[in-house]
Amino acid sequence: MNILLIEDDEETAEYIRRGLGEDGHAVALAADGQAGLLAASDGNWDLLIVDRKVPKLDGLSIVRMLRAASVLVPVLFLTTLGGIEDRVAGLNAGGDDYLIKPFAFSELAARVAALGRRPRALAIQETVLKLADLELDLNACVVRRGGKTIDLQPREFRLLAYLMRHAGQIVTRTMLLEKVWRVHFDPHTNVVESHVSRLRSKLALDGRPDLIHTIRGSGYCLRAPT
Repeated sequence: MNILLIEDDEETAEYIRRGLGEDGHAVALAADGQAGLLAASDGNWDLLIVDRKVPKLDGLSIVRMLRAASVLVPVLFLTTLGGIEDRVAGLNAGGDDYLIKPFAFSELAARVAALGRRPRALAIQETVLKLADLELDLNACVVRRGGKTIDLQPREFRLLAYLMRHAGQIVTRTMLLEKVWRVHFDPHTNVVESHVSRLRSKLALDGRPDLIHTIRGSGYCLRAPT
């Protein structure tokens, strides 16, 4: 994979670059937030590894700005900020996974590999998902219902894409945390519920019937109106 590492600690950066290089990845380094944002915006990356505490522009701001510009490359936060609120902030900013320093390199490598499988999986699937009058274009990152474009945030887009790939199936909160937020712990917040609620409201434009249904005690199900 082509990886951009935004990390200001030279020793840590070289350790990661060397280790991931031995696993067959190409790793480019950016030592501050401004350089990292510029490289991330201009480059063709498979993954970003971002330290939250970098000079000139912090990691959260980098990722927020990238997501606002519809740059959807997977992001792994790698940081000493390990509290629950810190993790939630990273995920809400648009991060896909969150690893705390100090870390075991084997875990970092496993998470990098897991994140790297997602783009390759998308490539062999259909690029336009459809359900009733709802259409999601994975390449153009556009969602339409009844021919009208719906403005979604990057996380909402990925959430809807996952639900559409599993249309008619019950999707649990844990599944969404793991597959959409790419975390394997419970952040003990309503981050999933709030995103589902906002997405449901956006899809119901012009009074159209609900597509996302809450299955009490189980999760959610996306299905066409009867």
